[in-house]
Amino acid sequence: MTGIVTTGVVAFSNLDEHEVFRGQSTGRFSIVITMDDAEAATLEDMGVRIKEYKDKKQRKFTSKFKVDVLDLNGDPVPGEIPYGSVVRLLWKEGPAHPEFGVPTYLNKVRLVKVAEHDEADTPDEF
Repeated sequence: MTGIVTTGVVAFSNLDEHEVFRGQSTGRFSIVITMDDAEAATLEDMGVRIKEYKDKKQRKFTSKFKVDVLDLNGDPVPGEIPYGSVVRLLWKEGPAHPEFGVPTYLNKVRLVKVAEHDEADTPDEF
């Protein structure tokens, strides 16, 4: 399978179940990653629209189908990918839209580094 590879840090992961928007399923699996400026510039040069959140560049990648999520050894990764984990995405571009730019269709996810969250960060009431 040919495609484009993009590396980033997970902001939102909906790879186990369809994402939900305003209480409705979108019928799509998705992942939003935060990228460094160089990675974002490469995508922008291709016509992909990049959004900024708190001065960080982000992009959503989607699929109508469940995608393979693999670790560095090629083994399947169960469940959602934790926020802050480093991933490489294999994706393909769709036809350019004059208003929305080039769509990004997700094919596979490679989990490079799992984010570790400290239990001390969790409030006591949880």
